[in-house]
Amino acid sequence: MTAFVNKLLISTVAAVLLAGTASAQPPRLQTAEEALAQDAAEYARQNQVSLEEAEARLRAQEESVAVTDSIRTTYRHRLAGISVEHSPAYRIVVLLTGSEPVADREIVAGGMRVPIVFRTRAAATAHQIYSAMMQHREAIKGALPNVSGTGLDPRSGELVLMVKTRDADRFGPGELDAAMEKLTGVPVQIRLIDREDRNLSVEGGARVAGIDPANGKSYACTTGFVVRNGLRNGIVTAAHCPDALTYYSPQGTKTELSFDGQWGWRYQDVQVHATQEALRPVFYADSAKTLLRTVTGARPRTSTRAGDFVCRRGETTGYSCAQVELVDYAPPGDLCGGPCDPVWVTVPGPACKGGDSGAPIFLGTVAFGIVKGGNYSRNGTCNFYYYMSTDYLPTGWGLLQG
Repeated sequence: MTAFVNKLLISTVAAVLLAGTASAQPPRLQTAEEALAQDAAEYARQNQVSLEEAEARLRAQEESVAVTDSIRTTYRHRLAGISVEHSPAYRIVVLLTGSEPVADREIVAGGMRVPIVFRTRAAATAHQIYSAMMQHREAIKGALPNVSGTGLDPRSGELVLMVKTRDADRFGPGELDAAMEKLTGVPVQIRLIDREDRNLSVEGGARVAGIDPANGKSYACTTGFVVRNGLRNGIVTAAHCPDALTYYSPQGTKTELSFDGQWGWRYQDVQVHATQEALRPVFYADSAKTLLRTVTGARPRTSTRAGDFVCRRGETTGYSCAQVELVDYAPPGDLCGGPCDPVWVTVPGPACKGGDSGAPIFLGTVAFGIVKGGNYSRNGTCNFYYYMSTDYLPTGWGLLQG
């Protein structure tokens, strides 16, 4: 391979690394309007509304962020959670502690009127529940050795404990809730499940693959967004993927990627493969890898709400969309190089499989994060996946935007 061809391949890595099934035709770059329309079509199908209504709601989702951020600040000492409801009508719900009422209001966003409903009398603030997760995680694990993760439910204002049957069976009726509330000092919601969390990394024959030196086997991942540190461009994927990765082009050629660094503990699961070449801030957004999008912005985790509609393009499972469930989730065990902080965001699939690690999470042209892992039932069905917010990109690296 000539040096010129090698440089050309590296310069196009950002445009093709997220590929699934190879395509002979060059991908088409979507406009922002086309990108939103694609995601809105999926929203319309899931929520049984017209495409016009779906597009208005997704515009309202983005345009209402500044308002809910302001509400977080104004009511920070009372705030238990903010969520988006889609049925029977589209609205935003704010849950507060205390009995002092707050008048409902209405805003115009996305060309539509969006009600904001305030509910009171939550038993604990979001800060108190978050602190309880951090302070009592070892005690929770001691009482429930097989706990499958913890989180904050902003709809109910409760600490969510995902409990396996063999742990719950050791308690009598009603005893588990009472015991956990006494332990943590906050209201608890028990979700009785038999699930397994694991990182999404093991799937062969995909676009970005590497060898694990520990066992000599090949593993594959999905790359996320293009990043820049002021001097160099890079592409990110999950830290638990192999360090040495090779990019396989649709034409069968391959390019070795330069490993820059890896950050995989507590609140991060990301690694960077850097280059001196100019990369475009684009990513694939369809299963057939015929459509590209330009990143134009990012949604912080603290501005993300339960009920927000997001999409994903994974190496194995392709394109899909669903609503955010938990914004403060802590995966179980030592999946973060030790205990995980409750800063991961969960989305109920609908599918998650090995090879999706590092996949981009987005809506339209706005970046939300990259996939870390998934939670599975005993038969292998995906219950939900969870992602790392782009807030936690390595220090010095930021999203490249167009």
